[in-house]
Amino acid sequence: MSVSKLAQNLHGSEIIKIAGEINELKRQGQNIANLTIGDFDSNIYPIPAQLKEGIIDAYEHNQTNYPPADGMLNLRESVSAFLKTRYELDYKPSQILISGGSRPLIYSTFLAVVDPGDKVIFPAPSWNNNHYSDLLTAAPIIIPTTPENNFMPTADDIRPHIKGATLLALCSPLNPTGTMFNKKDLEEICDLVIAENKSRAEGQKPLYLLYDQIYSQLTFGAHQHYNPVSLRPELKDYTIFIDGASKCFASTGVRVGWGFGPAHVIDNMKAIVGHMGAWSPKAEQVAMAKFLTNDTFVDGYLSELKGNIRASLNALYEGFSQMKAEGFAVDAIEPMGAIYLTIKIDYAGKTTPDGTVLKDSADINFYLIKEAKTAFVPFSAFGTGDEVNWFRASVGAITLQEIKEFLPRIKEALSKLK
Repeated sequence: MSVSKLAQNLHGSEIIKIAGEINELKRQGQNIANLTIGDFDSNIYPIPAQLKEGIIDAYEHNQTNYPPADGMLNLRESVSAFLKTRYELDYKPSQILISGGSRPLIYSTFLAVVDPGDKVIFPAPSWNNNHYSDLLTAAPIIIPTTPENNFMPTADDIRPHIKGATLLALCSPLNPTGTMFNKKDLEEICDLVIAENKSRAEGQKPLYLLYDQIYSQLTFGAHQHYNPVSLRPELKDYTIFIDGASKCFASTGVRVGWGFGPAHVIDNMKAIVGHMGAWSPKAEQVAMAKFLTNDTFVDGYLSELKGNIRASLNALYEGFSQMKAEGFAVDAIEPMGAIYLTIKIDYAGKTTPDGTVLKDSADINFYLIKEAKTAFVPFSAFGTGDEVNWFRASVGAITLQEIKEFLPRIKEALSKLK
């Protein structure tokens, strides 16, 4: 039977293909170090104890009916206060939308501002912007990025494509790289967006900025998170933020995300999310509203979570840096934020012990899965070409000890290539 053109044209997930390979090897009894998952193992990184207690209490008090379509008012009030305290961003509860995680917020942003054929600009690598563009039959403009700029786009990269564009989708800290905008680069992009909007005729659709900062509470060392509206307040009318609890509180399965931005866009997103039924569960909203108001609980949890994630990222970074110093064709970018390390494994064209030539990043990855019992995600899963031999390594579902154990296996597997 035939299906819609939309269904026919959607691309499959490379991450799902990798997961299939891993699951088959696990079925055979093999132990794979899985660094493919943009998630947390809840036995390693449980959610905050106070949040868990609040969720249980809410269920015990029968908070199980429909929540308001835009989110519980007390949660939107708590998020409003959280934004003011953590980012010095001033958004009223009416400008905040709660949904079941951040994914419906991103999709509803696209639906609220992008028409079929509209230009949508985003960098590669980045997460899922290509698929949302496909869903809307938009015209994606994919901006290649470079390791020299930590795979973050610059104003000069964006400038040739900005005329007539409807949406610029950015993320910092970035999934899949864990890298971040520095202040200067983000300011220059902000100024570019401002200038473009000033050049447009009255009544013409503006250029909107989707700014995904879901990982913004997970930054390390001297690296500081910046956002467009704090740097350039006049962008408040054009910026839609994507945020939530999934990453900063290791609460991916709790499904509480929040978006905020100009009222006329958020109001339309509320209607879209309402029709999708993509609400966050009521009990979780009740508990999150209470948890966010307790700075002691929030700060204590973030301090411990960040310390453990940073230790794992540093161990991975130091391991690849040591291999590079020993002459292996690998590299890594220092940990900055999120739960990801960007690593390079530049062995395309090399031959395995059984005579197979590794043609591209996917081949390299599957070789390491089989030979080193370790799995990463090539940047090709995030919009780059297969020839880009850089990978995402996620540490959210693996222990520090496991990282120390698989690094020698990587080294041994690479030593066998000719």
